[in-house]
Amino acid sequence: MVCLTGVDYFSTLSYLPGIAALAAGALSPLATLLIVALTLLGMLPMYRRVAKESPHGQGSVAMLERLLPFWRGKVFVLVLLGFVATSWIITITLSAADATVHLLENPYLPPALQGQAVAITVVLLLILGGVFLLGFSEAVAVAIPLVAVFLGMNAIIIGAGLTEVFTTPGALSTWTGTLTSFGGGFTGVIGPALLAFPLLVLGLSGFETGVSMMPLVAAKGASPEERLADRVRNTRKLLTAAAVIMSVYLLGSSFVTTILIPTEEFQAGGEANGRALAYLAHEHLGNGFGSVYDISSILILWFAGASAMAGLVNIVPRYLPSYGMAPDWSRAVRPVVLVYTAISIAITIGFNADVNAQAGAYATGILAMMVSGAVAVTISAIRKRQRAASAGFTVLTVVMLYALAANVIEKPDGITISAFFILGIVVISLVSRVSRTTELRVERIEFDGTARQFITDTLAFDGRINLIANRPQVRDAAEYAAKEAAQRQNNPVPGTADVIFLEIDITDPSEFSEILQVRGVDVDGHRVLRAQSPAAPNAIAAILLALRDCTGVRPHAYFEWSEGNPIAHLMRYLLLGRGDTAPVVREIIRENESSPGKRPSIHVG
Repeated sequence: MVCLTGVDYFSTLSYLPGIAALAAGALSPLATLLIVALTLLGMLPMYRRVAKESPHGQGSVAMLERLLPFWRGKVFVLVLLGFVATSWIITITLSAADATVHLLENPYLPPALQGQAVAITVVLLLILGGVFLLGFSEAVAVAIPLVAVFLGMNAIIIGAGLTEVFTTPGALSTWTGTLTSFGGGFTGVIGPALLAFPLLVLGLSGFETGVSMMPLVAAKGASPEERLADRVRNTRKLLTAAAVIMSVYLLGSSFVTTILIPTEEFQAGGEANGRALAYLAHEHLGNGFGSVYDISSILILWFAGASAMAGLVNIVPRYLPSYGMAPDWSRAVRPVVLVYTAISIAITIGFNADVNAQAGAYATGILAMMVSGAVAVTISAIRKRQRAASAGFTVLTVVMLYALAANVIEKPDGITISAFFILGIVVISLVSRVSRTTELRVERIEFDGTARQFITDTLAFDGRINLIANRPQVRDAAEYAAKEAAQRQNNPVPGTADVIFLEIDITDPSEFSEILQVRGVDVDGHRVLRAQSPAAPNAIAAILLALRDCTGVRPHAYFEWSEGNPIAHLMRYLLLGRGDTAPVVREIIRENESSPGKRPSIHVG
């Protein structure tokens, strides 16, 4: 799992040293040191806490969702999922495009492949999707050797680079002399490093993915609680191991590439642009080793999309289907892999497989996720009155907000692309929610003993089930007596018929489905069936169909017409879970029972 979650994280070694050198020049190792400090002192403690407080893999999104009830929480989650989708989809497309760049720049490449960047990237995406269609175990089997070989070859390059730095006369002194040439002392050195820092935060891209795949982490224990606790411990170990490994590699790669590679080679068109370690491999270890390293870089960059794909497969289906904002098939792995692959191919074609064109959106998505995580753990620490943690996470939040703001100012196209993702998710989600309004939206129905006795008694009385729908007010005997009298007058309730009242209390109407528990209550001789649900019509329809199925008798439900505009009633139903209930109940029943003779009867007067 370290390899699968870290494949995106570790693959940034292919291009991050070059980005650091372009952004900070000779100060690149210092800027990288800031990233390492942020990793070990900020991001690692933050995501270790996220893993503990969101142990089922929902990550910081779930922590923030709990802070905002009702539709505000759902809209907030949709916006965050827009940034998540931006980050992980662009991770897939950008990594594949960067793999193509490494392929096209290899000196042994057949001339026929030159100029085929889009086609090559699309093929890489199709292969990646194919691996995930086979299953997660196959993806892990691919990730392990890729990461092991890549890290091993990087260790060789960095080791050889360090040897050359410390054995070549003047190499180290030239660099230290450059540092001392910066005016302003310590401030003159650290200032430019801080300015370059936001561009290097991309080296922190693996944490949210690691947390999102917690359900896949192995765990031992005799009970579900013990296994969950063990999974949290193992996930925190996973995050720590990945952070420590990456920190060592980041510092070493930045140090050797800054000292050994001429500055002009980092510029656009230079041989080290976007591939600093590959440049060192070719220049100092020979084209044979360099070509093997190119292959390793191409493979890990191609498969870097695997951790993003795994994150998308694990986190998005946990939210949208449960909100009623995506079809139920989106919970399955293979259909969503096909959808994500198709979106990735469309984006690749739209951006012409250009790495730089996608970099802004990539950074914006990653930084937005990190900001959400920092805010979530800060609020958690404040609520638990943990002063030291609150102060530390507040500082982390400010740092991440600075990085996000600096990135948006530097590359405003990133927030624009993220906005399209957010808009797409919101629109698709709302359309899906509306289209699924007439589903039963109930996982199962449980009647308590009193409710079962009420049904048994009414069947014994006249062999019928007559239910009067009531929107409760004070719930006293006078209310039920008046309601029964009005229904017997306005609806064709037989004068001698035995009646039971049915009441639905609306919980959070922004939820979609849940287990429906029906309780029987006696109020001064008036028998009442009560349940709680996000939507009254769907719950009533589900109860009527369940009663028909378990008794073999078609229930009769009696309603009164609601006053007001039908359009207003529709909006109230969509947003608040209630409106003009009777027509919606009847439509839900019609859609779920094709035979008119088997449908529970709906009477409205």
